[in-house]
Amino acid sequence: MRPGSLWACACGCGVFEVGTSSMFPTREGAMVSLEYDDQHQNRNWQGDSSSPADRNNDKKIISNFFTLGYQYLFNRSWGVMGELPYTSRYFKTADETGNIMDFAHSSIGDVRLKGIYTGLSEDLSTGVTFGLRLPTGSYKYPNFDPDVEIGSGSTDLLAGGYHMGQIPVIRHWNWFANAETDLPVLHSSGYLPGTEIDTAAGAYFNNWRIGPVKIAPLAQLIGSHRWSDSGWQADSENTGFSRVLAAPGLEFDAARVRVYTDIGFPLYQYVTGNQLVAAEFFKVNVSYHF
Repeated sequence: MRPGSLWACACGCGVFEVGTSSMFPTREGAMVSLEYDDQHQNRNWQGDSSSPADRNNDKKIISNFFTLGYQYLFNRSWGVMGELPYTSRYFKTADETGNIMDFAHSSIGDVRLKGIYTGLSEDLSTGVTFGLRLPTGSYKYPNFDPDVEIGSGSTDLLAGGYHMGQIPVIRHWNWFANAETDLPVLHSSGYLPGTEIDTAAGAYFNNWRIGPVKIAPLAQLIGSHRWSDSGWQADSENTGFSRVLAAPGLEFDAARVRVYTDIGFPLYQYVTGNQLVAAEFFKVNVSYHF
């Protein structure tokens, strides 16, 4: 038995690719960002509820993601963006005889390169994104299963869109929506990660300041669906999921610097087979606009 893992990078980290307006271009020019994401998978889950740990040989996965991002808007219609991730992962599992083993591995992850079209609205409030996820991450580390590897080993098509605006009937509140599809098209022999769709929607208060710093509390829901992996190396019976998260957060905006943080909690999750899940995940993003 080789169960998959719900939160491994090849199995659900697209949740970090959707979110609030802090991720969208709002002006011409360049933006650099550094993001840290943390997630601890230590709960076995089957279907829509917890399941005894002895049904899953995998016991714990701790992942720390560090992502360097760059975004440049050439004009009010076109831009580009890129993300260079680095992942540190700890994996605790049991062999067929029940002996506990643990492994740690760190590597560059799968680079994302995307174009941005914001010409759908004069105020840049609506845009579409399109691009590729490249197989630059480590996907042949011998002590990790394919769905636990830092990299997926596949080249994926990325397509998404976003919109943000004011809520007409409530003063000083804005709303946003964001979605992205990750479709693997080229892959390593024997393993094809499942297609994933991630969405986010929420609202934030836009009229709270302390001196020059704008502070925006927000509430958002993040939904994900991932189809099961396939191929002779895949564990199709224990990969794939549907999930809804609540992720309250705060955004701090001071001139060219923006800091964003949130904590996500599962409201609903359904997994195929037995998979490790996390009780929460954490995100911190710091960006600077040139």
